[in-house]
Amino acid sequence: MAPVGRGKKAKKTVTKYVLDCTHPAEDSILDPADFISFLNARVKVGGKTGNLGSSIMITKEKHCVNLSTDIPLSKRYLKNLTKKYLKKQNLRDRLRVVAHRKTSFELRYI
Repeated sequence: MAPVGRGKKAKKTVTKYVLDCTHPAEDSILDPADFISFLNARVKVGGKTGNLGSSIMITKEKHCVNLSTDIPLSKRYLKNLTKKYLKKQNLRDRLRVVAHRKTSFELRYI
């Protein structure tokens, strides 16, 4: 019988996303702290909302919202949540979500 080889444990890759809310926040149209609370309530982990734990960290730096995750999280999902927040705040007709880098979004005026 051949010996059983032990595989190496996969490293956890940390993915960081940046949601830049600078222009609307400076004009006091959008509150990044309210946006963070929306994301905390709506992001699904394992099919359940409000189950972030230590796998997803959402922080705020000035007018940017930073999201770092250990688990796979698609950029499209974050974009859809951002659009849902804008619709809830009746800002969808004034702002749009534009991906200007591989791991970042920007909220721009239409």
